[in-house]
Amino acid sequence: MAQRGHPDFPLDPRYPSGPIVATAVGTDYGTLDLASARRWGYGWDPAKSRAQRPAGRRMTNAEYAQFPACRAEANRRLMRGIDLERDWLYADKRGAETAKAVKRDPELRAAWDAWSGCVADRGFTRYSDPVAAYTDTAWHRGSDGNTEHTQRERDTAVADVTCKRRHHTAEIWHTAQARQQAIDITQHRARYTAGLEALRTYRASVTGILRKLG
Repeated sequence: MAQRGHPDFPLDPRYPSGPIVATAVGTDYGTLDLASARRWGYGWDPAKSRAQRPAGRRMTNAEYAQFPACRAEANRRLMRGIDLERDWLYADKRGAETAKAVKRDPELRAAWDAWSGCVADRGFTRYSDPVAAYTDTAWHRGSDGNTEHTQRERDTAVADVTCKRRHHTAEIWHTAQARQQAIDITQHRARYTAGLEALRTYRASVTGILRKLG
């Protein structure tokens, strides 16, 4: 950015306007904390945003126009010596495939059914799984990803967590997930090993750049 005429560009800049926030489930298993469910439902304390906020000033529009090219150059330096498609993205791609296999696990599907029936018996929606409860559009998430914390939302979240505890949903889910991941790693060990080497190469590049920055 300095070479492009912006010598005082901050290391951790904010965007010129607020970025669009995509909300992901807090854990693989939906919400798990009962006290948080009672207070915040499927959201969180707005004073304690989960998003890491940039420490630097906002970019100017002129800086923002140059930012994508500089970010692309930074990524090229960090990814030097790494085959993006073959090695770097391999674990993510396999993760998507193993997630599909986990969802077909008969023990997990039985656990979800028990959890769903438990939530419905308490007077709430019969969701297909805990992620569907967490991402229900009825909670009206804002641009920051947080919810409105309505009474209905909070009561649903409490029922969700209570039923997970009663039926050991998260434990069964974790076991099914770990079992499928172990099978996949065994079947594709060489490819996972190459992915690990790519990660080590990346970390070495980051370490070298941070050392130069002091």
